[in-house]
Amino acid sequence: MQFKCFCGTRGAKSEDELKSFQEVVLNPNAPFGGLYTLNKLPRFSQEEIEKFATLNYKELARGIFACLNLGIDNELLDKALALYDGFDEIESPAPLEQIEEDLSLQKLYCGPTRAFKDMALQPFGEIFSSFIEGSKEQYLILVATSGDTGPATLESFANRKNIKVICLYPKSGTSDVQRLQMSTNDAENVKVFGIDGDFDMAQSVLKELLKEEDFQKSLKEQNIALSAANSVNFGRIAFQMIYHIYASLKVYKEKQKEVVIIVPSGNFGNALGAFYAKMMGFPIKKIVIASNKNNILTEFIQTGVYDISNKTLQKTYSPAMDILKSSNVERVLFALLGAKRTKELMEDLDRDRVYKITQEELGKIQKYFSATFCEDEVCLEILKEYANKKIIIDPHTACGIKAYLELKESKEENPMILCSTAEWTKFAPTLARAFGFGELGDKEALEKIAQNYGVQIPAQISLLFNKKEVHTQSLQKEEVKVNMLKWLKGE
Repeated sequence: MQFKCFCGTRGAKSEDELKSFQEVVLNPNAPFGGLYTLNKLPRFSQEEIEKFATLNYKELARGIFACLNLGIDNELLDKALALYDGFDEIESPAPLEQIEEDLSLQKLYCGPTRAFKDMALQPFGEIFSSFIEGSKEQYLILVATSGDTGPATLESFANRKNIKVICLYPKSGTSDVQRLQMSTNDAENVKVFGIDGDFDMAQSVLKELLKEEDFQKSLKEQNIALSAANSVNFGRIAFQMIYHIYASLKVYKEKQKEVVIIVPSGNFGNALGAFYAKMMGFPIKKIVIASNKNNILTEFIQTGVYDISNKTLQKTYSPAMDILKSSNVERVLFALLGAKRTKELMEDLDRDRVYKITQEELGKIQKYFSATFCEDEVCLEILKEYANKKIIIDPHTACGIKAYLELKESKEENPMILCSTAEWTKFAPTLARAFGFGELGDKEALEKIAQNYGVQIPAQISLLFNKKEVHTQSLQKEEVKVNMLKWLKGE
């Protein structure tokens, strides 16, 4: 049964414009340029939370999804969750590893593309494919990536029936490994374009195409419907909630204390999953946002001003966070401030590239979030320091460690969980630089680190360098639409 429990963050054009989970997955384009989100969230009692704490990962996912009224058939959900069986550990796709007395890493990179996006996109691909079974239309899935969403989307949807995928990435904004994960994918139903610009530009192009009537008309003439795999699609967020709930319950069961969750954050989808988990009553004291020097999120959470009017995106050693316009903040604004206020703020951002919330509104945000950021030089120091402890992490996790060290200095007494969002193998040249090995390419850096620190390179990564690159085209922003349509027509 399909429950109508989703609404737009900027309101609806009619009073009864609620959508089902299936509808918002297939068409994530909400009214007035907004995003779809749950109309309301359940709030669980202590007794219910204690019961959830006894469940394994898959049982927990089934239980939460049932309470959210997502209307996913049990057999389909089991099939989707079974994709986690191919991850590193049988017991959990997102295991916890304690690395300090008060800090655990949640290893979210144990899937096929070695980044946390697999946690959502592996099951999401199965759900999406099932939803369009029997449809007379084909579906085009658009995805913009800063480096990890693209490979995970291509991996999930490669060779699926009645689905085509077009991926946009900043051609100078990813590691070689990330690029190769996309450019070597030889499935006939996928196409990858490099963009002469940054991730914000790639995401902007995607959002414009999702709303553009002429583009949709061109697709309709070819009997193609349009969807997206970025975290604008709530199908992604649904699965991201689960690992935060799982981790908070696991630590709470052992320590009997609420947890602090540290999230290296760019587009805010990962943090949003933790926010929803806290809203539902799970034992989360605070969500700490760890940014890099593109610290727009830190400024917003500390001051209530979201101002990108005078900012230029800076390339850093943690490129997945090289973002200025974080889409999912909008869903937080809706949850705390309502649709009318969210629409006002988003219109301010679209028009003036800045918005400001009141002190009272900021208080609501700060009830859930705090934030900090990490400079590149500090990131390198942390990578080296932890490598000396035989803990090899990636640069985004290093930014999270910086947040942990600040929390420890401020005498935080609650146990902390750091979302480790990517495996070190995706950013080996940065680690090589931190370890004093000099400027090395990805392949050389991987081998040097593996040799010196006794760590293994997964086959998914090492085999990339033997594959042929089949997607080598790069485009200017204004060339994207016409080249997409050419490919779809087989030209």
